[in-house]
Amino acid sequence: MSTDVQRGRSQPVPQPSLGFLRSNLVQTVGIIVAIALAYYGAAKLGQTLRYTASVAAIWPPAGLGIAVLYLWGLRWWPGIFFGEVIVNGELFASDSGIPFWSIVGQQAGNMLEIVVGAILLKRFIGPRAGLDRADQIVGMLVALACGTAISAVVGTGSMLAGDVIEPSEGAKFCRTWWLGDTAGGLVALPLILTWAHDPAGSWRRIRTWEGMLLLGTIAALGVLSVSSDEPITYMVFPALIWAALRFGPAGATLSVAVAAFTAIGLTANELGPFFKQPIDHRTLSTQLYIAVAALTVLFVSALVAERERSTADLARAKSQEHERAVEERHRIARDLHDSVSQALFSIFLHIRTGERALEQEGLSRSSALGHTLTVVRELTAGAQREMRALLYELHGTVAEGGLVAALSHQATALSAREGLTIEVRGPPDSLPISPHAEAELFVIGREALANVVKHSSARSAWVHVTNGRGRVSMDIRDNGIGFDSTAPHAGHYGLESMRSRAAEIGATFSIESMPGHGTIVRVEAIRDPEAVPDGS
Repeated sequence: MSTDVQRGRSQPVPQPSLGFLRSNLVQTVGIIVAIALAYYGAAKLGQTLRYTASVAAIWPPAGLGIAVLYLWGLRWWPGIFFGEVIVNGELFASDSGIPFWSIVGQQAGNMLEIVVGAILLKRFIGPRAGLDRADQIVGMLVALACGTAISAVVGTGSMLAGDVIEPSEGAKFCRTWWLGDTAGGLVALPLILTWAHDPAGSWRRIRTWEGMLLLGTIAALGVLSVSSDEPITYMVFPALIWAALRFGPAGATLSVAVAAFTAIGLTANELGPFFKQPIDHRTLSTQLYIAVAALTVLFVSALVAERERSTADLARAKSQEHERAVEERHRIARDLHDSVSQALFSIFLHIRTGERALEQEGLSRSSALGHTLTVVRELTAGAQREMRALLYELHGTVAEGGLVAALSHQATALSAREGLTIEVRGPPDSLPISPHAEAELFVIGREALANVVKHSSARSAWVHVTNGRGRVSMDIRDNGIGFDSTAPHAGHYGLESMRSRAAEIGATFSIESMPGHGTIVRVEAIRDPEAVPDGS
């Protein structure tokens, strides 16, 4: 079996230009060099307080390296590798006395630490985490502890193989190495992750006068607590808790970094209670101080972030519930209009037809049948008015004209139906409150006017809406018979409904009334800074 294949002319595949390749290569090399320099700078910072020539009390490069590979991918490992080569090259060229192969083993352990730490971190907390949940803090701690344990074990083995340390010192050496890398990671890793999550928002939150005051306070308390001979080492903790409560994870991690490097710098300059201890105790005390401070502040900031997120979720859920309720009211209003309202209108037309038929038959409307038709017509007309009012109430939302326009419409309809004179005054533009708050104020005003009609025997009522001094106020006043507002009024569900609606939007609700002196219902809602009035 043979098949003829007709070969078309092949189209040339576009190849990237040499200039593009060079530009891409230069950019990649530049990023690798930047990562290597950042790693080297972090290493020099960590070497200010050393336990031995190769082990520091705190090792920030561990956190920086894990953060780089976690945020931007494992493909940037060459930057970490070359940074580590520079650090270890300086160490080998110095008079440290560490054999070459021990330094090679140390570099291998440090690279495994960073690569494994980044992989575990992404596995435990997911990509681009903001460390704003307690489970993310736990996941970060586990990933960091596992990665630094690899470096500590491999590095200690390399030092033992090169006779740099005695076998009896191995456990203490490994502990110091592990705690140093972990403490450095707890400072650098959360700092980078939280600020990389939303750098602009984090900077806006910390650059306020309160943020500057916070950082200055932490630096001052850090110097005082570590440099003093008195037992006040942890005096900086209230300021750290302040950072966690007010500035979220980004402010908390920056505050921990300020406190940590203040303690390290003073201890390295032979000041403070840590310096007076033997070198191994000095290192352990510094590491535990940093670890306790970092974990305390991270967990507090995560819990605060979770609470803020829960509050926002609750507000969003209430808003969605309100929207669904409005939709349901609209559906009911449509159904009533299409069924009951149309039926009432049809009944009214049939009654009019019957009345005309009576006239054509020569029967008087004062007859029994005519009187009955008149009564049914009046009842039907009343039912139509009630149905129109019910449909209007079921729509229940403030029209595009705003609260004052909606209240004016309600007052006009009520005046036409009940003969009550109602004056509505207020700003014509939209008010600086949320749509939900505006809708609740409208319902409160509508209920208050309904009470005027039902209970006050008033001839006039006034509705006054004002916007000023951080509040939106609504007063409903009448000249009716009034009542004793201080006495209990069991069964008055309208008053309870108005109070509950006011409480739902955080407004204050009050009633002023005396027998024979009318009634004033006052509601004051706090202005919403995010609700900008039209035209402003």
